[in-house]
Amino acid sequence: MIKFKSLNQSKQFVELLKKSKLHNKYFTIYFGKNSKNITKNFHRYLNISFVMKKNIGNAVIRNKIKRKLKSAVQKILIEKKPIDLNYTYIIFGKNNVYKDKFSLILNEVGNTFKKIKQT
Repeated sequence: MIKFKSLNQSKQFVELLKKSKLHNKYFTIYFGKNSKNITKNFHRYLNISFVMKKNIGNAVIRNKIKRKLKSAVQKILIEKKPIDLNYTYIIFGKNNVYKDKFSLILNEVGNTFKKIKQT
């Protein structure tokens, strides 16, 4: 089972925000290759952080958006779809995640990780 590991230090976030990014209707994802000091056991951990802006609803809505995105990534990992563990990801959720169905979000997350794997 692959566990999620969140970024903790602000310098890790700043470093990753300068790297590649992809936009879509539901989220913006920033990604970059793992540096040596971030991961030690990278075969068992997926370095991913889910972030929400404060201007998107109240805390209940923001947490629901994070939970939907997190469960979509977990479902993709269970289905053995391609998520490269050698990358670190930051996902900024958007308000459309709260409104739309989970199946649409799951398809979009899967397509985005396929694009990242191809690059």
